[in-house]
Amino acid sequence: MFELKPISTASIGGALAKAERYRLLNEPGEAESICRDILEVDSANQDALRSLVLALTDQICDDPTAFRNAIATSARLQTGYDRAYYAGIAWERRAKASHRRGAPGHVYDWIVEALHLFGEAERLRPPDNDDAILRWNTCVRFLACHRELTPYPESERQAIMSE
Repeated sequence: MFELKPISTASIGGALAKAERYRLLNEPGEAESICRDILEVDSANQDALRSLVLALTDQICDDPTAFRNAIATSARLQTGYDRAYYAGIAWERRAKASHRRGAPGHVYDWIVEALHLFGEAERLRPPDNDDAILRWNTCVRFLACHRELTPYPESERQAIMSE
């Protein structure tokens, strides 16, 4: 079988730019691969971890492990703000992907989990960074446009939220 080849640490900046470009071209698998190459030579690279979370969440519709991997990757981020913000993005994108597939069962609860995380990120945010507020507002507008979405019964909610 073929073996993976390591990239040089000097090429990390260019590789990060390529990962972003592939995400913008709607090729998240390629972006994920690049991020994993970066993390092989710099396992704590925060830009690569953030980009990996986004590339994984871009694949939620097609890959049943993408959400779980995105949550696990967001837990590796150094700051509480980043951990909350990027986990919130994962929950939000999971909810919206499920809604697009016509499976609204837990969408409301997943959006509420995203709101909780964005609220936490807002409290921890750096000065002049309103990204968590922008995401919060997007989730609130989503719920306002989809009033048919309701909380799952309490008895079933615990199993879903602990995934």
